[in-house]
Amino acid sequence: MSGSNQKPKSDITTMSSAEYQAIAKKHEPPRAIFKNCFRAFLVGGLICLIGQCIQKFFMSVFHMSTTEASNPTVAVLIILSVILTSFGVYDKIAQWAGAGSAVPVTGFANSMCSAALEHRAEGLVLGVGASMFKLAGSVIVFGTVAAFIIGIIYAIFGIEGR
Repeated sequence: MSGSNQKPKSDITTMSSAEYQAIAKKHEPPRAIFKNCFRAFLVGGLICLIGQCIQKFFMSVFHMSTTEASNPTVAVLIILSVILTSFGVYDKIAQWAGAGSAVPVTGFANSMCSAALEHRAEGLVLGVGASMFKLAGSVIVFGTVAAFIIGIIYAIFGIEGR
């Protein structure tokens, strides 16, 4: 058989961008958007509910105001997140919940702890410290710059903070 009757297979190098996109879209698995949103809402709401319960605990047991109870509440949520990450539980929750587990405090604590655990074999300074601050550096810089810009805006318009 000489192969002259056979149609040549489409080669990715000769394919146009539109042809490639059409083939890729055909083989892409469907996304369960409603299910993913529901899971994210459920887990994110549950994390916030746990935080609210912790805050109410501090307010009732230690007779703190809402403002006074805020800092220990955040600390407890961070500790819980780090403990769950260390045992591999938070990652399983995050896999199921998706974006719902990325509630700022617990999600950031999880990512910091994960980076520390992943690079602990490289040593405390170059492994744990450096890998944690690769992630945290961008967040800290963004927060500092945003606070500075907001402070400038407040100063220009004469707005006083509390």
